[in-house]
Amino acid sequence: MKFFLDTADLNEIEEAASWGALAGVTTNPSLYAKIGGKLEDFHAHMKRICEIVGPDCPVSAESVAMTRDEIVRDGLELAEIAPNIVVKIPTMVEGLAATRALADQGVRVNMTLCFSVPQALLAARAGARYISPFIGRFDDISEDGLDQVESIVGAIGNYDFTANTVRGEQIEIIAASVRSANHVTQCALMGADIATVPFGVLKKMVQHPLTDRGLESFMKDWKKVLNA
Repeated sequence: MKFFLDTADLNEIEEAASWGALAGVTTNPSLYAKIGGKLEDFHAHMKRICEIVGPDCPVSAESVAMTRDEIVRDGLELAEIAPNIVVKIPTMVEGLAATRALADQGVRVNMTLCFSVPQALLAARAGARYISPFIGRFDDISEDGLDQVESIVGAIGNYDFTANTVRGEQIEIIAASVRSANHVTQCALMGADIATVPFGVLKKMVQHPLTDRGLESFMKDWKKVLNA
């Protein structure tokens, strides 16, 4: 499993990248607004994220347009920011049409706000490079988001969609709206390709009480060596 960071915060991205485990970044309008981002600075901000993570790490930048022509135009502009930009498009009729048009022009797309197997299959046929089923938002309405992700992973894995994607690349499923380290564990066990996580969850993934206890014991014993 690969790990993406779900944030627009440059400090978080720089810190996570320094750990050596970061494979990409996903952003959305809410995350950009959270850091106080301004419209006129958006492209420059996305470019900076691309520079931090490097050319081999995809960075999802979301289109906020609503009609297919506007989404395509917006997507082409976003793709010009850097070679590793992936255009993020909501799973809707206009989004499917725009995804097909962008894929035909060599632009990789991450179809987001995906909540069902039929949506995922349509996204795959439209040419999406990444599909992002959400977990936490299902949990918010007392449904099991992990079950939905597992079904999508299984359904997409049944078929070869490489003829539909840019450069014949394999579709990857991004487990999104991840709220806990356990979400990551379950998604890894079911075979999701990527988990995109907030920085807080990424930090919790490193932590374990037995690790902390072991470190405390090691340091206590080493102090005895120093004082011997």
